[in-house]
Amino acid sequence: MAAARPFGMVEDVFQKSETIWRNMRVADWLEAFAAHPKIGSRKAVLKQEPASARWSKVEQAGVDKAAVDIREALDEANRLYEEKFGFIFIVCATGKSAAEMLDLCRRRIGNDRAVEISIAADEQRKITEIRLGKLLEQ
Repeated sequence: MAAARPFGMVEDVFQKSETIWRNMRVADWLEAFAAHPKIGSRKAVLKQEPASARWSKVEQAGVDKAAVDIREALDEANRLYEEKFGFIFIVCATGKSAAEMLDLCRRRIGNDRAVEISIAADEQRKITEIRLGKLLEQ
């Protein structure tokens, strides 16, 4: 992104970000996934920047409002997902309840790894777009 500057319009930032993201290798996507806290996690990932940690907390606010049984079920689904795929469950959590995220996780566990990496990468793309918007507002 830095090498692509300057951008003529705000839309160009989003377009370039998407182009770069879609052309990255699977290993790059997995590295990005590893920088995210698990859905429902109360702590930031070691590699996570402070602003990113704050944004994750806001994006995952639906989990904080959930009943204990839903949070526990989400923890278990996260564990099963990571065990199957080798990376954490990535979902664009903005505006989703814990029950919605739990349902998505359970449904996606049925995918094969290649399909799931593609879905997770698209979810990460959505997260990146939201966060780019926040950066541009600052």
